[in-house]
Amino acid sequence: MEFSQEEPNNKISISKFESMLKTNSLLFFDSEEFENIIHHYLNNGKVALAKKAIKMGLDQHPTSTNLKLFQIEVYIFEDNLVKANKLLDDLHDLEPSNEEVYIQKANLLSKEDKHEEAIKFLLKAIELSEEEADIYSLIGMEYLFLEQFENAREYFMKCLDLDEFDYASLYNIMYCFEYLEQVEPAIEFLNNYLNTNPYCEVAWHQLGKQYYQLKDYPKALAAYDYAIISDDTFLGAYMEKGKVLERLGHINEALENYTITLELDDPTSYALLRVANCHEKLGNKKLALDYYYKTVNEDPLLDKGWLAITKFYFRAKNYQKALYYINKAIEIDAENIAYWKLYARINHKLSFLEEAERGYKKTLELGNYELSTWLIRTDILIELGEPEAAMYNLLQAMEFYPENAEIEFRLAGIYFLLNENEKATYHLTNAIRFDAEHIIIIDELFPSVAKSPFYINALKKFKLA
Repeated sequence: MEFSQEEPNNKISISKFESMLKTNSLLFFDSEEFENIIHHYLNNGKVALAKKAIKMGLDQHPTSTNLKLFQIEVYIFEDNLVKANKLLDDLHDLEPSNEEVYIQKANLLSKEDKHEEAIKFLLKAIELSEEEADIYSLIGMEYLFLEQFENAREYFMKCLDLDEFDYASLYNIMYCFEYLEQVEPAIEFLNNYLNTNPYCEVAWHQLGKQYYQLKDYPKALAAYDYAIISDDTFLGAYMEKGKVLERLGHINEALENYTITLELDDPTSYALLRVANCHEKLGNKKLALDYYYKTVNEDPLLDKGWLAITKFYFRAKNYQKALYYINKAIEIDAENIAYWKLYARINHKLSFLEEAERGYKKTLELGNYELSTWLIRTDILIELGEPEAAMYNLLQAMEFYPENAEIEFRLAGIYFLLNENEKATYHLTNAIRFDAEHIIIIDELFPSVAKSPFYINALKKFKLA
């Protein structure tokens, strides 16, 4: 029940109702006034006031079906599903042809994750209702919950057939195409839609995104241009167009589009970040830094903003400042592998070996199993004088890289250091078999081993000494 030409009257009713609550007096409202008051409060998230209005409404109009439906809606919202079910059953007995009863029943079943049953009730509601579009949308959402994206898309398309400007359904249709990774069918659908709605900025915007996925940047640019022609205040089109221009290396034009978004509306942290990146690419380092700081001032919890500042100082070889800002990013997202890798690299540059090792260890714990991570951590542990820890690290690495000469040479060197010559010879044999060219690892990481008689004698067996 939406407000329309009666909205001034609704405001009067709401004002009268709130005055009644303040003065603790009792006034009479007809059932429709109560419905409008409740609808207003629910729409504005004021559930406590809605509940008061429902109670008073039912006290004055105990047989009102619509007020009982609002009561059910609140019960479902608060997870009082038993009460909701009982009241729904009572209403169904009284009004078996009321579509709202079936819709609320479906809502309740959806809450209980019984989405297929919910769909059955919604299909029954369609038979009784003249407002099919809303119910088609609800069915589409149930199919989304079931991850049946083809079925979901079918029902959202029914919504679009009834209202070609139902952009919420259009977005949901595109979500289904995206989840199913059906880029070409999505493009075909959008082109067909645009044949009958050539000035739909949302469709042009979505078409641009599809072409961007295909890396067809000229067509993506054209689509975004048409979106802007259709609505020259469409922020999303300027933003996406900027991304394409950046990708094509047209940095000044990209910057121009990002700047337009800042002029059209309050700046978003993402737009500020893109502007900063463009300035840095153009060599405007002071401006770039200014915008990076504006980014984190706009959204202090945007870890990507702190990361961008970190990389800026890292590229400038100002590692102390880079370390300060990577710590900011990690405080916000301590599970991000990229942040810990950069943290490790910065500490390594500063010769803070223990912290660098901690960073690489954390990336491994988070699931980053790149060979370079295992090897660098090993080399740091060796430099820290912890050969046993380095050995265990390499043995773990072997599970992921079982025949790798760089791992084997390091293991050989460590075992020679630990005077476990039999194991050392075994790994040295493997290393030479896998790739003898990496033998320089022994000279670089284990200079004392390289000069030892046992190692030199071992090499003679392979005719390498």
